[in-house]
Amino acid sequence: MSIRKILILASLFVFMLTVSSAFDVLAASRECKEIITIFHAGSLTVPFEAMEKEFEARYPEVDIQREASGSQSAARKVTDLNKPCDIIVSADYKVIDNLLIPDHADWNIRFATNQLVLCYTGKSKYAGTVNAGNWYEILQKKGVIWGHSDPNLDPCGYRSLMVLQLAEKYYNLPRLYDKLLANRPIENVRPKSVELVSLLQTGNMDYAWEYLSVAVQHGLLYITLPEEMNLGNYAFDNFYKNAVVPVTGKTPGTSMEMKGESVTYGITLIKKAPNREAAIAFLEYMLDPESGLKILKDQGQPPFIPCRVSSEKMKSMLPGELQDLVEVKN
Repeated sequence: MSIRKILILASLFVFMLTVSSAFDVLAASRECKEIITIFHAGSLTVPFEAMEKEFEARYPEVDIQREASGSQSAARKVTDLNKPCDIIVSADYKVIDNLLIPDHADWNIRFATNQLVLCYTGKSKYAGTVNAGNWYEILQKKGVIWGHSDPNLDPCGYRSLMVLQLAEKYYNLPRLYDKLLANRPIENVRPKSVELVSLLQTGNMDYAWEYLSVAVQHGLLYITLPEEMNLGNYAFDNFYKNAVVPVTGKTPGTSMEMKGESVTYGITLIKKAPNREAAIAFLEYMLDPESGLKILKDQGQPPFIPCRVSSEKMKSMLPGELQDLVEVKN
């Protein structure tokens, strides 16, 4: 072998060692990152993606790992599957109260609201004529495909059914609820509300019940409803209570009733959080009106400023870094 070939092979060997070393360093840096695991409602996917990018840019040593699902599913990953998790974020704060406190969490911060809207696209049947006065007639027409998420897995599911129950009372149309569901086959009920977005966009579904923020974020057409039925105004909570939907309970084989109430999102820190300190740092960022809450507002979802807890006792249980970011308010 010539000296020239030997030198070439030697240079190649050194190059390969250098590349290998670089990959080792990169892998090691990834392994050394602090991981924050967040299970959150599917309707929060877009704003939480933005929060993840901004937070990681501020703190490069942190890696946020998110899993989106229906809120009940998110809670049951902890209660039933024992999956390690730092933070749970629910589209209905009551999911945290009912499924996580006191065994898996100590407190519950309410941080945002929303409202239900009926979404559609330009491809939807009767897209040119549907409006706030005839939507319930359109949904009863043969050939119109509409759906909602699973009430046993996703708050948007039982809230969708609540809207239909309230519409029956608001319009004084006996059996409207039953008539609407008669034109909605069970296969149109999906595990989480954001799955319905792709069905709308591909033309495989005409109408779907979503949160207003989801409609805005995905550029969907939508019908806004009177405040008496859209679950978006706490001033109508006494009327919203007329709607009651049974869902699966805390343990297998049990059930519980969800009563109508204005849409309120909740967040908590899991007691056995694998990375508690980093998770608290994220919560401090998220509950800041100039940081996480601003992203929510910009994405079409009104935050509570300041965020809320139900009692002074609960406020005292919060990490010190979070106490100035909340107020006691029912």
